[in-house]
Amino acid sequence: MWVAFVAAHVWLTRLGSLVLVHQSFGDVDLYRRWMETGLTTGRWPALDEAWVYPAGALVPLLAPTLVAGTAAGGAYLLGWCVLVTALDAVAVAALLRRPGGAVAAGWWLGFLVLLGPVAIGRLDSVVAPMSVLALLAALSAPRLSAALVTAGAWVKVSPGAAIVPLLLASRRPWRDVVVPAAAVCVVVVGIVLALGGGRHVVSFVLEQGSRGLQIESVGATPWLVAGLWTTSVRRYLNADLVTYEITGPGTQTMADVLGAVLVVGVLLATAVLWWCRRRDGATFWSDDAVRGDFVVRGAFLMALVLIVGNKVGSPQFMTWLAPPVAVALALRRPWWGRTAVTVAAVALATQVVYPWWYLDVLEGVPGTTLLLAARNVGLVVLLVVSVVHLVRPPSASDAARVGARRWRPRGAVVEVPTDEVATDEAPVDEAPVDDAPGGSAQDGAAERAPAAGRSAD
Repeated sequence: MWVAFVAAHVWLTRLGSLVLVHQSFGDVDLYRRWMETGLTTGRWPALDEAWVYPAGALVPLLAPTLVAGTAAGGAYLLGWCVLVTALDAVAVAALLRRPGGAVAAGWWLGFLVLLGPVAIGRLDSVVAPMSVLALLAALSAPRLSAALVTAGAWVKVSPGAAIVPLLLASRRPWRDVVVPAAAVCVVVVGIVLALGGGRHVVSFVLEQGSRGLQIESVGATPWLVAGLWTTSVRRYLNADLVTYEITGPGTQTMADVLGAVLVVGVLLATAVLWWCRRRDGATFWSDDAVRGDFVVRGAFLMALVLIVGNKVGSPQFMTWLAPPVAVALALRRPWWGRTAVTVAAVALATQVVYPWWYLDVLEGVPGTTLLLAARNVGLVVLLVVSVVHLVRPPSASDAARVGARRWRPRGAVVEVPTDEVATDEAPVDEAPVDDAPGGSAQDGAAERAPAAGRSAD
């Protein structure tokens, strides 16, 4: 497994640093320039000026400078890749300690390779391993889990959505989730205030308001496809944000509406999770397998809501889906087999579009454009299926198909032979699959301009 780990990360580093530098690692060079400006002038993003990232992102961006400096060239880039590789190694080691660790770690590495160099060339590459560790610790060390997702949120926001299922699954939510999360926030905000950045501590939220409808976003799909037949739809570069957006009749309205849809989507997902907990009653608190499923599926649902309801559609957003899937495979949870395949297909389609054939999307080439549209449809299907799997508990017939020794339906009493030990953990490759119809065929692509720095993602 570790040979495969090294090979995967060497391949991604080579691809991003030698073959597709401008397209894949443009953001990494932007990170370097931000840090160079801060170290030479004393003016730091998030402290002295508004920034698209939370202030905590300064920590991983500064880390490579400790050994590589900020000079132009490949030193900072390689330092960044070493940082991400080290974090991935910690996550893989943690996965390998679980019953299905080999499958989970193999899937994780496969996902990274399928997503391409973007998988290690963005800030999301730092928070993804943190999310894996947080989900693995959700029941055994909830305070650590809450602290990890909150720290991750201060780097790239998205991990913070997992706080909802963590909160609902905790027996002592205030002590085990709210207090650790609040403590992390107090530390981060306190440091920012001490360094004089109080005016910009929430600028990462306010900076998103100026965005239009990004060309790769799920919400842009109707206009993306319509643009194959009409000249009223135009693809253009937003020079301020260095990102490609789409404009046409109704696009600005859609961009504005998605701002509210994202909030409503998170609230609805929270309501679904609350209902599922209430439905399971006493079983929820007595069966750790049920609670574990709840946390992982809840985190997966929240990640999908943040992607589907977003007016941004960057390719690295797909990394948000990987931690819940990897953890579910590591714990041998049932019904994740086809989901894992579908998410892997989403990653592959994303790499095909960006960085390889992104210009085709910008020029309206039908094949690549339709692939991107299909990827977006696949994300919507995954969202629907994730809700279905949460609201529909496993039935007795499901248990019969899987086998009593591998899965117990919620609330059921199972007769177990005396020479067997019942377990709630089901090998993924033997579990019934009931995921997205059509499997991986409905997946498509995503993002990123061939510009050196897409600073708004």
